[in-house]
Amino acid sequence: MSEAPVATGCPDAAASAQLRQLVGDAFAGFAGSTAYPCLGARSVIHRQAFQLGVYGRLGSAEAAGELHTDLVRFGQDVGDAELASFVAVFTDPLAMTEAHFSELLWRQLQHLHDVDATEHHWDARVSDDPEDPHFSFSVGGSAFFIVGLHPGSSRWARRFAWPALVFNPHQQFEAMRQAGKYQRVRSAIRERDALLQGTINPVLRDHGCMSEARQYAGDAVSESWRCPLVVHPRS
Repeated sequence: MSEAPVATGCPDAAASAQLRQLVGDAFAGFAGSTAYPCLGARSVIHRQAFQLGVYGRLGSAEAAGELHTDLVRFGQDVGDAELASFVAVFTDPLAMTEAHFSELLWRQLQHLHDVDATEHHWDARVSDDPEDPHFSFSVGGSAFFIVGLHPGSSRWARRFAWPALVFNPHQQFEAMRQAGKYQRVRSAIRERDALLQGTINPVLRDHGCMSEARQYAGDAVSESWRCPLVVHPRS
């Protein structure tokens, strides 16, 4: 496959174009496989409709600045209904439990929101309350559904060689619903996930039934789980 579109983010000067090429090719092979459950991800890969950035440590404030710049640009580049993704890959840590990954994911999103809140409002089309069924994470005024991937995931469809956060524009799902395609695609994905692993991911929920924040890390959280994200009040 040709080189994936690459964002500016990188962990340091040693993160060369060769590293980004390696990571991009690995992600394309992973999510573009015929066995991969998510049909949307496969379409994004095959159409080269994704951008990819490589950053340092997951959960760090240092990564948040570069990632924020790249995500804002990505949100401006893609249309609301366009099927596209931004893939943020982190070089560290490579070994972690699901609980540790969830902790670092939300620490990274908190740092990202801390940067974003100084410049942008939350996307008014979604809720900024992490407990609200209509919550979606916002960066640069655009809402995103986030899929976490990492080497320690118990779900094969989320087990990637590096920890990664895949940002999918929220409005592309709304466009699918308006076109009457969402239920059919969702059912097909769940069937493929069950075929791959024997069961569907227990964290999956229908839109509007429960906050999507529970799905970001991919681990099975308890009913008492509360999202650790602290959203800054709108000015």
